[in-house]
Amino acid sequence: MSQHRKPPPPKKKEEAFHNNPFKSAIKGIQEQEKKEKEAQARAEEEARKQKAPRPAAAPARKSKAAHESPEDEASLFFSAMDGVAQITHRGEPPKSNPRLPELVDENAEALAELSELVAGGPGEFDITEVGEHIEGLGPGVDRNLLRALRRGDFSIQGQLDLHGMTQLEARAALERFLSDSRRARRRCVLVVHGRGLHSKQQLPVLKELLKTWLAQKRINAAVLAFCTARPQEGGTGALYLLLRR
Repeated sequence: MSQHRKPPPPKKKEEAFHNNPFKSAIKGIQEQEKKEKEAQARAEEEARKQKAPRPAAAPARKSKAAHESPEDEASLFFSAMDGVAQITHRGEPPKSNPRLPELVDENAEALAELSELVAGGPGEFDITEVGEHIEGLGPGVDRNLLRALRRGDFSIQGQLDLHGMTQLEARAALERFLSDSRRARRRCVLVVHGRGLHSKQQLPVLKELLKTWLAQKRINAAVLAFCTARPQEGGTGALYLLLRR
């Protein structure tokens, strides 16, 4: 009895394009298209941002000073000037700065010492007046010493201001000042007498008194020479006194 063979089982149908060689190429093309679309979308977004109108700049603030009234400006000025003091008055020299070193001209000092040695004792001054300028030289004192004093070769080592004093007060203050200065071995001092601009007769009363006092033995015994100060140190409102030691 012949045996009937069973027909072989049907083969499973392979998935479509399982071994399709174009599958990977198609997938690559799709991804490339996707990237191009994304790039295009970004470019369009940037273009829209650039075309959008920028916000208007805030208007510049007007200067505060433009709105300030004259009263406000005056208040600001006086506020800035608060505590500022006038440096000098007419006929009054500026106060020396104590922190600055005293500059001593050695040649002028040597001349003063020599003049003091060879000069005679106190006596009548040889006084010269030209306008408001005045100078005097003791007997036997080298005239070059007066030139050095006039040039400002000697540093100012002391100062006396006679403003506002009565005649008696000024005389006593001058004698005391000269005595103290000689004791301290000062060579050159400044005496401020003023120009008399605030006096009733507009006359330099103290200046005239100084000439009288310098002619008197008690005071001229301390002085070798004197002259009107330079403008920066009082000018015609002050005198340099060169002292004996």
